[in-house]
Order: sequence, then C-alpha cells, then structure tokens
Amino acid sequence: MRRPVSIILASVSPRRKQLLTEAGYEFMVVAPEVNESAFKGEGARKYAERLALAKARDVAGKFPECLVIGADTVVDFQGEIIGKAADEKEAEVITRKLFSAAHKVITGVAIVRMADRAEIVESETTTIYPKLLTDKQIAEHIKGESWRDKAGAYAIKEEGDEFIEKIEGSLTNVMGLPMGLLERIMSQFVDF
Repeated sequence: MRRPVSIILASVSPRRKQLLTEAGYEFMVVAPEVNESAFKGEGARKYAERLALAKARDVAGKFPECLVIGADTVVDFQGEIIGKAADEKEAEVITRKLFSAAHKVITGVAIVRMADRAEIVESETTTIYPKLLTDKQIAEHIKGESWRDKAGAYAIKEEGDEFIEKIEGSLTNVMGLPMGLLERIMSQFVDF
C-alpha cells in the first residue's frame, strides 16, 4: 500500500521555492537549523553535498514521514569556495574576482526520509564564463543589492544575463536547484 508523499523544502530560498512551484511540486518550506561554519575545510563539491545533507537531515528529524529536500549552492573559483557576501565590501571583492575568469557553480542536493532511512545526495556543476565588468558595472551591481544572500554575490536571470558570456551545464543549478538532477533523484522513490 502506498502512502501519500509529503514534500518539504529545507530551505527558505525564494529561488528554490519558485523553481519547485514552477515544476508543479506541492510542498511546504521549513528552515533548517545548521551551523554552516562546521563544514569548512573541504572541496567545494563535498562541502555542498555535506551541507545539503545536513539541512535535509535536520528537517527530516522533525518530520520523519516526509520526503525532505535539502540543497546548498557554492561557487568554486580556482579551488576557492565562494559563499555569500557579508557586506558591500566583500560583495565587491567577490564580484571583481568572479567576473575576471571562468568559475563553477556547484549545488549539492539531498533527499532524506527518516521513516525508511532513505538518503540520497548528489551534486551538479555548471561552468560560468563571465563577461569582464567595468568599474561602473561593478559599482551599479553592488548598489543594486541583488548580491545579497546569493552564493558568489550574484543571481543569474532565467532569460539570460548581460554579465554572462555563456554557461556550460544546468541554468537551474546556477539559480540554486538543478531541476534535472532533483527530478532524477525524486524518481527513485517508489511512492513519488
């Protein structure tokens, strides 16, 4: 006998919520309580996967019958993990760095359901080839504050981005949730 699936997004990201909604998922949002600083000192892919799993496990512990989606997005610039900027000064430093050379956006995705001890965690990598920005463009970007709460201090637009030359890989990954990967993982659950 199949049980109904209740899905929880263990993230308060508006972009992740938007992507799941547009894909037709019915879900609720629960903010995870995870100390991200405890996961430092490892490669970007491993970091994103471990943090996504920690977020999913945290929420799944409170809702053991639910299918919980955890995700974490980081930017890898030549082996350096770039997270969210703390303030305008850091956002400018990050922007100057990332828009000087190609970089990778990595999102770890974890699905956890405690009731049947199900855990799957994978990641998606997309390479971004940016256009070189002028000082004026950087200043306008910082002033516009679209960098706030975004890994790498920027958010790519669905319809394209004036600051991006090209991307190799998933656009939704850069937006914070690689939908192709998520749907492939979700299909592994029999009652989904």
